[in-house]
Amino acid sequence: MNSLDQLHYIAQTFPNTDRMPVFFFGHGSPMNAIQENQFVKGFRNSIKDCVKPTAILCISAHWYTKGTKVTAMELPTTIHDFGGFPQALFDVQYPAHGSPLLAKETKHLLQPIPVELNDNWGLDHGTWSVVKHLYPLADVPVIQLSIDYSQPPEYHYQLAQKLHALRHKGVLIIGSGNIVHNLRLVDFYNMDKDNYGYDWAIEAHDTINKYLLEGNYKPLLHYEKQGKALQLAIPTPEHYLPLLYALGLQQKGESITLFNDKMVGGSLSMTSLKIA
Repeated sequence: MNSLDQLHYIAQTFPNTDRMPVFFFGHGSPMNAIQENQFVKGFRNSIKDCVKPTAILCISAHWYTKGTKVTAMELPTTIHDFGGFPQALFDVQYPAHGSPLLAKETKHLLQPIPVELNDNWGLDHGTWSVVKHLYPLADVPVIQLSIDYSQPPEYHYQLAQKLHALRHKGVLIIGSGNIVHNLRLVDFYNMDKDNYGYDWAIEAHDTINKYLLEGNYKPLLHYEKQGKALQLAIPTPEHYLPLLYALGLQQKGESITLFNDKMVGGSLSMTSLKIA
């Protein structure tokens, strides 16, 4: 198939649609995949007013690579990239199809950034533990875009902007991570305590939410310069960067709606958002 034929095929396979929303999900513990709780209900409720997408593109905190990659296989595997959890969690399979065609279109849109079409990764728990609650029948194709760990935050924000055309092709784009995410300081004895956060975590949560709702993203692109609370909240960037992909896809006139906006275990936030 030559390039013109391929572009025509893509246009036919992904016809123009109304603009799809964009989500960032605070995915939290892998156990959310098999539990019924307030956050899982929040995931489901967030898409009640959304039309069913033609495909999903997810940027997960758990695919952190040198360079940018996109899954391009027909049948991605369900990756159980964690340890120390009940067997019931390892037994979960999410048998969604992939979309090699969408992977190629993603690669095309991100030019001149080199993008590897990857046949090895599959769907990690940052993706399937959330998407299984949105589309439990696994009847929507899903691909993943990796996060290049060698690049600064602003790079990721700008990279996302190249993908805006997919929103008009019925593609639901999701970032999956956690905004406040310091696993070293989690209070595992109080994981069930409702909306429990350390003082610094609450400060970081409130500061970031303020920037989000004001549309003031420059401080969020330079979070490491925003004081001690944010440094503790984001000790490593992989769970934070999916948020910047979602923000980079926001278009003029769109607003942010927060949901699942609570702290867990002292040093984690489940804050999620919808852009529409």
